[in-house]
Amino acid sequence: MQFNQRYFLFAVLLFIIEVLIALYVKDSIIRPYGGDFLVVILLYYLVRTFWNGSAFQVALGVLFFAYTVEILQYFRIVDLLGLRGNRLAEIVIGTGFSWWDMVAYTLGVIVVYFIDK
Repeated sequence: MQFNQRYFLFAVLLFIIEVLIALYVKDSIIRPYGGDFLVVILLYYLVRTFWNGSAFQVALGVLFFAYTVEILQYFRIVDLLGLRGNRLAEIVIGTGFSWWDMVAYTLGVIVVYFIDK
């Protein structure tokens, strides 16, 4: 385990972009799919900031995590946890399952894996 400043800066930059998208973009492409595409890249860089595992292991782990969250959305995890109406929880966890989100996660992980490789 070792802190990687470069990955940390990428993660911070992507976090800022994600927040700006969530606050100011109200469209049907960038917010729902671009945000999902970028969030897995953000998570990848965040993990790589602190863990020096192989790019493949990190990419696979992030993709598995993203798929798990998406599947939990299918089962309405926000409602089950009693968080409906909590705007932050609804944005971070999500409220609706979409196969297109799974595609966006997959493409994001593939792109960041090959960039990092």
